[in-house]
Amino acid sequence: MKDFYRSQVYILFAATAVVLIANGSRQSFGLFLEPISKDLNWGVTEFAIAIAAQNLVMGFAAPFTGALADRWMRPTTVITLAAALYAAGLALISVSVTPETMFLSAGLIVGIGASGVGLTLPLGIVGRIAPENSRTLWIGIVTAGGSAGQFTFALTSMGLIEGFGWSGGILGLAIIAFVSVPLAYSMRRAGDIAFSEPDKESLGGALKKASSHHGYWLLVMGFFVCGFQVQFVGTHLPKYLTDTGAGAWLATAAISVIGLFNLFGTIIAGWAGGKWRKRNLLGQLYLARGLLFLVFIYLPVNEITVLGFSAILGLLWLSTVPLTSGIVAQIFGPRYISTLFAIVFLSHQLGAFAGVYLGGLFYDVFGTYDAAWWLAIGLSAGAALIHWCIDDRPIENPRFVGAG
Repeated sequence: MKDFYRSQVYILFAATAVVLIANGSRQSFGLFLEPISKDLNWGVTEFAIAIAAQNLVMGFAAPFTGALADRWMRPTTVITLAAALYAAGLALISVSVTPETMFLSAGLIVGIGASGVGLTLPLGIVGRIAPENSRTLWIGIVTAGGSAGQFTFALTSMGLIEGFGWSGGILGLAIIAFVSVPLAYSMRRAGDIAFSEPDKESLGGALKKASSHHGYWLLVMGFFVCGFQVQFVGTHLPKYLTDTGAGAWLATAAISVIGLFNLFGTIIAGWAGGKWRKRNLLGQLYLARGLLFLVFIYLPVNEITVLGFSAILGLLWLSTVPLTSGIVAQIFGPRYISTLFAIVFLSHQLGAFAGVYLGGLFYDVFGTYDAAWWLAIGLSAGAALIHWCIDDRPIENPRFVGAG
């Protein structure tokens, strides 16, 4: 049994479970927008800006948590502390009844915690221990954990809201989130597999190399679009649907179906990334998203169109993650993937902030989400062009560069 807890397979399992809990609960926040706004007599913007700030804080904190894990502390220690902070932040949301306290709990505390249990650190650990020829697939499996969480937590959250109100529902999510603390801690023995090899390059050397690589910055720019689209849809799609007369059950079903189909989409993307050029696959994914949004806004809202849209979007939802992180590892190697991917992920979270905030702002100003949908469509075209121009050839790693 001890050997199992030290195995690569156990790391994959535990990292996937941590991501399932963290991303699943975060992606269900859109279901709380309507009940919180109504109960506290707020507009859409108050809660939306707290969630937008959460994405921004998560993004800015991710490079620091990544550097802590890569250079100064054991990654499993960082993830364990982050898991405890994340769960505590969720619990505080349940008693936040002013915009200021909601910003503190949902925005700052949850955001900092999520920077360690979201995607970057679990993906970094798995990326380093995975077999090289299966790395993108393994990263896809961890990302699929987030999709499975979105599917299960959407249903769970709606049940908790209906049974206990929004405050009791959030508290229920916090209790579930505390499970990720022992899960993260249990990876401490298995971490010896990944982190016992001597460094061939310093963290400073890796950062210097990345900062001068044009393809890396194009990847950073492109991931902004992913964050904008995912968080805009995840936060505002339920409100968009209920405004058209659709019941809350259809909004819940839409979020669940997106998560269910992305469970397959991320694994397929991880598998495809091992067979075809990742940058081309990314360009095609972003282009497909834009075309899907364009078709959806002209279709009548009913069960068939919404669930069909959700299923197709689910296949494209987080499928960008294994391909994007795979390119980072392909170019620079897996040693500092937690930090290097965290910087790319910061751009994703800047986009997420823009998607949540602008979605709420456009709605409050114009009374519809039309402007936000069209912006998402235009960004898709730009992202497709950006990714097709990325130089994704591996660069040589010296034995040692600079001082970490």
